[in-house]
Amino acid sequence: MVEIPKTKWDQVGGLDEVKQKLKETVEWPLTNPQGFERLGITPPRGMVLYGPPGTGKTLIAKAVATESSANFIAIKGPEVMSKWVGESEKKLREVFRKAKQVSPCIIFLDELDALAPARTGGSENKVSDRLVDQLLTSMDGLENLEGVIIIGATNRPEIIDPALLRPGRFDRMLLVNEPDEEARKMILKIHTRDMPLKKVNLDKIASKMVGYTGADIEGVVREAAILALRENDEAKEVTSKHFDAALEEVTPSVTEDTVKYYAELGKKLRSRTVRKKKRSEDDLYM
Repeated sequence: MVEIPKTKWDQVGGLDEVKQKLKETVEWPLTNPQGFERLGITPPRGMVLYGPPGTGKTLIAKAVATESSANFIAIKGPEVMSKWVGESEKKLREVFRKAKQVSPCIIFLDELDALAPARTGGSENKVSDRLVDQLLTSMDGLENLEGVIIIGATNRPEIIDPALLRPGRFDRMLLVNEPDEEARKMILKIHTRDMPLKKVNLDKIASKMVGYTGADIEGVVREAAILALRENDEAKEVTSKHFDAALEEVTPSVTEDTVKYYAELGKKLRSRTVRKKKRSEDDLYM
């Protein structure tokens, strides 16, 4: 379904570097195409947002669509899958055809790892291999995709087919990591904007939330309000003791190992693409 989201940048707490790179990749080609023409370059075709679950990858994709006044088509990887031969590729072609008709448009591919896993190269007729081939053709084929930008989101970037991660397809890979303390304060303020608080120090709460993602923080705020209602079904305010109890109920979903894993993953993915290209050239020579 084609839609224009209503998510603004001020609803996304933190992630300033990611926001800036999204603006360069998505907003600038749609709002200032003359700048790219003057400098003699083509705009980026797409980008992949990767990181731990709950860090706001879908939210910032919606925000950039809103701010650039672009149409937005969101599809999840498993939605495209079909048991009938050729049906999955047809659905994917329809998405790109529709996006070109309503351009400027952003195609958001959620759960990209399910849609485009690494091809096995076997002789069996696998749906996922054909889908990857179709996606490669749609993104970098003979047809012009002017005004269409593709954003992919995944928690498992290491299993995506390397052919998609080269420049000209997904030009950029952005790590959307856990929020730092300043970002956690902003996210808390966003989610408590309409909540009546009494003697609640959001700065102090944010300092306790190491390892909490944006989704975790939203869960803490919701849990604090539910605890207040549990005490009194006519409660009109939420206090610091409710937040302390909510922090014990909702645990952080990001550990130090998770942060380290995703920080090193980007380098490995780029080097893997280079090695794969060299290996294929060597095979051709042999």
